[in-house]
Amino acid sequence: MLWTLALLFVLLWLLGLITSYTFGGVIHLLLVAAVVVLVIQLIQKRKLST
Repeated sequence: MLWTLALLFVLLWLLGLITSYTFGGVIHLLLVAAVVVLVIQLIQKRKLST
């Protein structure tokens, strides 16, 4: 589910860049949230595999 949300946030961010329609920077916050989710997911996977 986290991967789905991250992908959705990145797609919305790209859509905002293409259309130049940002909601006062909300699109960029979504990108940051997507990156944070991906990093947390990668860290959790590494902890589980060790």
